[in-house]
Amino acid sequence: MRILLVLAHPLPESFATSVARTAREALEASGHAVDLLDLYAENFDPRLSQAERRAYFDRPYDTSDVADTVARLKAADGLILVFPQWWFNFPAILKGFFDRIFAPGVAFTHDAAGGRIVPELTNIRLLYALTTTGSPWWLVHLYMGNPIRRLLKRGIANFCSKKLIFRMLSLHDMDRATEAKRKAHLERVRRALTAI
Repeated sequence: MRILLVLAHPLPESFATSVARTAREALEASGHAVDLLDLYAENFDPRLSQAERRAYFDRPYDTSDVADTVARLKAADGLILVFPQWWFNFPAILKGFFDRIFAPGVAFTHDAAGGRIVPELTNIRLLYALTTTGSPWWLVHLYMGNPIRRLLKRGIANFCSKKLIFRMLSLHDMDRATEAKRKAHLERVRRALTAI
């Protein structure tokens, strides 16, 4: 399987980078091909341009400004996202990745009758999110309703692909996580990805 592994963290020494490294090692050890897309290291511009927004309903939609990244997504069988949750949401660079790359003609097409969108990422068979949050489990799940999971599973996954496997692994209370808790989470990531 070819996996597009997307890392969204500005610090190369971050725990997210350790998670991405662990994920890559586990996947490659199982024989998968991994394409690491480090959004910060590759200087990905998350800003949807005026031209892109104005042409959003054009057919075909022009993705030439991000053609390389679109090609990498289209070449993948699976997508694994590694990112921290900030303010119960995606880092801005990852949100921009969705805005610019999950575009009409790439991730979906607009239904000619209006209203609905038709999934186009039929190549993507799995979507995993490997994430951390500074908040404890109860706050994310009980108070906030786990917004990242809802956005990824009900929105992006369901609207852009059909019948994919979705899984989310989160380390909660990251700001107070001990070294032992961090190592245990990395091992959990390793086991989950070795099973793919």
